[in-house]
Amino acid sequence: MKLKNIAIVAHVDHGKTTLVDQLLRQSGLFSAHEALTERVMDSGDLEKERGITIKAKNCAIVWKDTKINLLDTPGHADFGGEVERSLMMVDGILLLVDASEGPLPQTRFVLGKALERGIRVAVYINKVDRQDERIDEVKNEVEDLLLELATSAGNEGADMDITFLYGSGRAGYASYDKNLREGTLNPMLDFLVSDYYPAPKVDPEGPAQLLVTNLSYSNYLGALMVGRIQRGTIYANKQLMWIGREGKPKTFKVTSLQIFAGLGMASVESAQAGEIVIISGFENGDIGDTLCAPEKPEVLPRIEVEPPTVSVQVSVNTGPLSGQEGEYLTSRRLEEFLIDAIRKNVSLKYENTIDPKVFILKARGELQVAVVFEEIRREGFELMIARPQVITKEIDGVLMEPFERVVLDVPNESTGAITEKMAGRKGKMEAMAPFGEGRTRMEFTVPSRGLIGYRSTFLTDTKGQGLISSYFVGYEPFVGKMLARQNGALISDRTGKITPYALFNLLASGKQFVLPGETSYEGQVVGEHTRPNDLNINVCREKHLTSVRTAGKDENIILPPIPHRTLDWALDWIDEDEWVEVTPKSIRIRKKELNTNKRTVIR
Repeated sequence: MKLKNIAIVAHVDHGKTTLVDQLLRQSGLFSAHEALTERVMDSGDLEKERGITIKAKNCAIVWKDTKINLLDTPGHADFGGEVERSLMMVDGILLLVDASEGPLPQTRFVLGKALERGIRVAVYINKVDRQDERIDEVKNEVEDLLLELATSAGNEGADMDITFLYGSGRAGYASYDKNLREGTLNPMLDFLVSDYYPAPKVDPEGPAQLLVTNLSYSNYLGALMVGRIQRGTIYANKQLMWIGREGKPKTFKVTSLQIFAGLGMASVESAQAGEIVIISGFENGDIGDTLCAPEKPEVLPRIEVEPPTVSVQVSVNTGPLSGQEGEYLTSRRLEEFLIDAIRKNVSLKYENTIDPKVFILKARGELQVAVVFEEIRREGFELMIARPQVITKEIDGVLMEPFERVVLDVPNESTGAITEKMAGRKGKMEAMAPFGEGRTRMEFTVPSRGLIGYRSTFLTDTKGQGLISSYFVGYEPFVGKMLARQNGALISDRTGKITPYALFNLLASGKQFVLPGETSYEGQVVGEHTRPNDLNINVCREKHLTSVRTAGKDENIILPPIPHRTLDWALDWIDEDEWVEVTPKSIRIRKKELNTNKRTVIR
């Protein structure tokens, strides 16, 4: 049987996972009567809740005489390491572009990486049934982007003769005719197995060789290593050699050899070069390791991905309420969790600090940080996280910081508010043009730290109708100090139960984050002040009864709703002198210094 390894890539929300659903259904993998959950490839709880893809995943489709190994990849720039890793296993990519939004930053990032590796690209313009489709303009934008990337990245030899398909992944049709609004995905399936995409560029002869590009775990088989066979044939129950980062080889027996079949895996006795396999039998494998035949131990180049741009301090929970709502996490266990996270994700790094209770995790963005710690939290543990910081560099004696190009699609009436907020975050406008009906596309170059915590403000300013995306453009000179937020914090000055009476009388001081009946402690942040400085307040004050009662003496206490306290919201809001206290039941914000006497209220 012929073999094709193809990744489906796109910017976030352009419809990759929905298209994969339809390809699985229409290729005959599922019977018509079988109930198929929506976005079947998004298997994790967090993925289902947030409606995004976090980890790249494999599935396999058989069409005519060809097996297609399909990779569904994440669309967020924070998970770009997953995409870079996936490109090591494929020979072709199908790029999805929204028929209205056009190519966005993640489209640019993925295309650039594909052209660098010489991978064959085809484009599927998705959602052609949208009311605001701009098919011809989007096609021109994609062609311009391809030319720009081919010339700028030194990829002049890249093949620019690219096929375009049009259709709707949700409705399940694809065609070479941009005006067609019905049909099936058969033209796309025929295209995926055609000679347009090359067969895997591998050596079928010679001793076996494979690069580990993913790790997994099975309760029955133990640690699993996933990768594409670069050379030769791998057999089950035979010896293989593992070579890690240090280059010290170890021989092990392949206890199980599996390939992808549909949404699951199938055990096989042997697999040839080009096939993506799942191997068990070795416990301590890492992404980037080489597996090879013992008679010819040759190392493949390790996977190198773009470096992290954000670092965050993470600590054992030292608050007064630690250990009450979840299992107390010791520094040794916390370090084990971080080691496990970086083993499974090549774009994460971690290091120790002078304080044995505190570690530093480095990642691509605040969303990636939130996902890592949300998973630890769901396992029942407590911890504390500081504000994400950008990673600066010193080049020729000058302090440099990362900058990003931000692309914003906003309603026309929001442009003033956006420009004002971006100026406060040291952003520089690069482009502004009308985009569709009643909307404007704006582009800014802004320091990466100016974007930390901006997304929630952006959604408020655009009344939830704006789209924001960004990509890393490089390091530029440091632009000076910047306040994380404009307003100070309301801080509890004592330990006790929060009362409705106290909260009601403090409404004029600012927005509140806590509910009556919760326990507060000295140094806990209970709200956002209306002024730039912090304010210490008593949220436990009770109403003392008087001996004289008159009509109207008791006021009916009605408190405004408080924002939903999520980890993402807290990481966006906090400043550098604060921690987010994370437990399985609560998200709290506290000052690093809890004692009121040892802390200043001036910011």
